Parts: sequence; C-alpha cells; structure tokens
Amino acid sequence: MSGSSVLFDAQGPKGRRLSLILSIVGLLVLAAGAAWVYSVLATPRVATSGVELPSMLDPSRWDIFLDPRVWNQIVFVGVVGTLKAAAVAAVGAVLLGIIFSLLRSAETAWIRIPTTIVLEFLRGMPVLLMMLFILLAGSTGAYWAVVIALILYNGALIGEALRAGLTSLPRGQREAGLSLGMRPLQSRLLVEFPQAFRQMLPIIVAQLVVLLKDTSLGYIVGYLELIRVTMNQIASAVGNRYLFSLFFVTLVLYLIMNLSLSWFARWLSRRTASGGGKVAKGTKLPKVDPNSEVMSLQGSVEAHMDDSGPAR
Repeated sequence: MSGSSVLFDAQGPKGRRLSLILSIVGLLVLAAGAAWVYSVLATPRVATSGVELPSMLDPSRWDIFLDPRVWNQIVFVGVVGTLKAAAVAAVGAVLLGIIFSLLRSAETAWIRIPTTIVLEFLRGMPVLLMMLFILLAGSTGAYWAVVIALILYNGALIGEALRAGLTSLPRGQREAGLSLGMRPLQSRLLVEFPQAFRQMLPIIVAQLVVLLKDTSLGYIVGYLELIRVTMNQIASAVGNRYLFSLFFVTLVLYLIMNLSLSWFARWLSRRTASGGGKVAKGTKLPKVDPNSEVMSLQGSVEAHMDDSGPAR
C-alpha cells in the first residue's frame, strides 16, 4: 500500500515515458515563454516622437533603488502600512467569524435567521463599495475604512467556514459534551469549536491571504498602502520612466508577504495535525508486535472470566 497510490494505478513503462515527455515539453514551453518575455523587456522602444527609449531592463530605469530614501518610503510607509491594516483586520475578522459561526448555528430561530441575513448581505457587498460607504458615511478616515470593511467581509466568510466545520463534526461530539453535564453553549465552545477551528484552519489562513491582498483596495480611498506609495507617490515624484521597475518591486514584495503567510499556514497546519508534539531526530520508537498484544489481551480476558465464573 505504501508503494502505490490510492488514487490511481501505478504507471507502466509507457505511462512513465509519456509523463517524462510531457514534463520535458512543458519545461521547454516555460523556458521559451521566459525567453520571449526577457527579449521583449530587453528590447529598446521607440516613442511616437521617434526618440529611442532604453529597454525596461536598462540600468537607468533601476538606479532609483540606490537611493535609501526610496526604500524608506517603500518599506516603512508602504509595507508597514499594508501589514498594519492586514494584521488588525485579520484579528478582527477571526474574532467576528467566531461570533458569526456561533450565532449562525444557534438553535433559536430569532438569533439564527437575522444572523443569516446579515451574513448574506456582507458576503454579497463588494469590499471596495463597503470601504467607500464607511469612509463617506462614518467619516472614519482611510485607515479605519479599510480595516472595518476587511473585518466585516472576511469575518462573514470565516464565520461560514467555521459553521461548516461545526456542521461536519459527528453528533457524538456534542452528545459527549452534554453527557458530561455541559450546557449546549459550553459543549459548543469547549468540545466542538476547537475541533472545527483546527479542521477549517487551512481555509481560514487562505482567506487571510486574500485579506492581505485586498488591502491594496485602500489605494482607492487614499490609504497609504504599498501600491499607493510605489505606483502613485514615488512614481509621481520620479516620473513614468521608473513605472515598470516600481511595479516589479511591488510585485516581489507582495509575493514575499503572501508566500510567507502561506508557509506559516502550512507549518501551523502540520503542528496542529500532530498535536504539537515533536519527535527528536534519530529517536527510535519501540516496535509493537500485534500478535503479542492480541495474545496478552486474550489472556487477560480469560483470566477475568475464570475469576468471575461463568456468565449467567
């Protein structure tokens, strides 16, 4: 079982050869695409006035990044602004999602039905429109307009994910909590909810990655996040000559942040799946012989029957 896949049969010689050929063809196509993109970027361009412009990879388009003031603006204003809004919104969205999941799965109809209406409204409203409404109606300022809108929208989605996790649990979990004398809310919070949260953790973290990217919508409401700092403020100060280089640096920074969060999600998922335990490297676990365990159990049962006498 360990040497074969449970999803499909092991490939034969022809299948392995076909997979190798397709892999090579795919790599060649990717290499050709990368070479084409490089040739387009490295080719000088001619403006409408007939003046030849340097290529996108020309050093004259990248010398701006030798200035420490540019990096101070990008990192300490753009990146920090993005992470500050994302961090506060992520904590608020998870807390709001927990509340929504508990209210949405309540047994009382006058709690469950209004919560369902609010959730559907928040899920159906665009995030940008929510930011504009909060900014104009509440006069909260750009930062809180971005944060509150992200909390409401992502909290609704996380709440639905947690509710689905609660629904997917076996009924025996709830019955076990009630049999111990817990109230229904205690059983939901102490027995069911921790299991549902761990089960839905990959979906929750994936939604938090989307939340981090949605902070870029703050560009529209005037919040100083990464894209507004690089593609608006810095680009306006240095000119259109550096638009591509600023775009590329912005893309790389977003990839670093999103991939770091995804890596943390995978690490956290492995830790929670293993119960947080860690086996030291080189430690040999004791081997258990199933036959000896069965024989020992059988012997203990026979001894108990001899002591207690025949069943009546």
